[in-house]
Order: sequence, then C-alpha cells, then structure tokens
Amino acid sequence: MQPDFDKMDGLVPAIIQDSYTQKVLMLGFMNKEAYEKTLETGKVTFYSRTKQRLWTKGETSGNFLEVVSVKNDCDNDTLLIQVHPTGPVCHTGTDTCWGEKNEQDIMFLKELQDFIDKRHEEMPEKSYTTSLFKSGVNKMAQKVGEEAVETIIEACNGTDERLIYEGADLLYHLIVLLTSKGYRIEDLARELKERHSESWKKH
Repeated sequence: MQPDFDKMDGLVPAIIQDSYTQKVLMLGFMNKEAYEKTLETGKVTFYSRTKQRLWTKGETSGNFLEVVSVKNDCDNDTLLIQVHPTGPVCHTGTDTCWGEKNEQDIMFLKELQDFIDKRHEEMPEKSYTTSLFKSGVNKMAQKVGEEAVETIIEACNGTDERLIYEGADLLYHLIVLLTSKGYRIEDLARELKERHSESWKKH
C-alpha cells in the first residue's frame, strides 16, 4: 500500500535502518516521486526540503543506500526502509547521523548460521563444514565435546586470547551439530529467552 502523502503536505518521514546490524542510520523525507524512484532504482532517494528537489543518497559521495525492504507503519504515514549501506551515511563522515558506529558483531552469528545452512544444503566438496556433516551425528557431537574440553583448559590454565579462540571453535561446531538436527542458533536463543522470564520452570 502506498504511503499517505497528504497528511504532511506531500511528504512522509523515512526511517533508514541497516538490515544487518538493525542500527537506525538516518531520517529523511520522501514525496511520491522520491518514493517511486526508490522502488524503481533500488537506491534510497529523498526529497530535499532545503534544495526542493529529489536527491539520491550517495549521488555525490558514492555512499548509496541499497534497498532491502520498504514498510509502511500502521497509520500509513511513516516508512521504515531497511538497507545495505555502501559507506558512511552521515555527511560528516560518521556511520550514522547520531555519530554511532554501525557495528553489531552479535548479528554475525545469524550470518554464520545462514552460511552453515547453505553448506548443509549444497554440500560442496573440499569444505570442512561439508566433511563434518558427512561424518555423522556421533562424530559431530564428539567434536563439540573436544572443543568444550579445549575451551575449559584455556579458561583454567591458558590465555584469554586462546580462550576466545577455542570458545569460537566450540560455538561453530555446536551450530553445525544443531543444523544437522534441523535446528538453528536462534532456537538456543529462544530457549534462553524463555528461561529468563519469571514464569519459566526447569523441566
């Protein structure tokens, strides 16, 4: 459904959010022409209230906002546009117009999960992940156990650097095991979220 441009004299606010990090990057305004050009080109185009013309973000800097999705709010007068930014968003050179870093390392776990899902589906040759899947559940479970032991050793008698290294190995092999059983890392997150609620009771 097209936004209602009549509520604000032909303009609607457009909230720009990074689809990967979920960070809000900036706020701009669109008229009908800017909205339609955004949909047509796949690059966010705004209406400049000061210059009184359309401007595509990145037309001079090259830092375009590649559209991932466009959503109207419940009142049909505000847009949420998820994007892949190709560089800093703010004209001052910062990642966002609030001076924040556009980083969210925890979101890489979903990207890793998606990558492992793809490996499980395609099973390409010469891939370590493929070899794990082919080894069977018992071997994968054994590998998780080995990595857990190595993580414990580093925690008790090793270095912080090696602890992080072995912990990352443990998490990776656990995701592979979960994937082989038809689950994802989000299933663990969901379980932990349920445990965090006051109504949760141990099984």
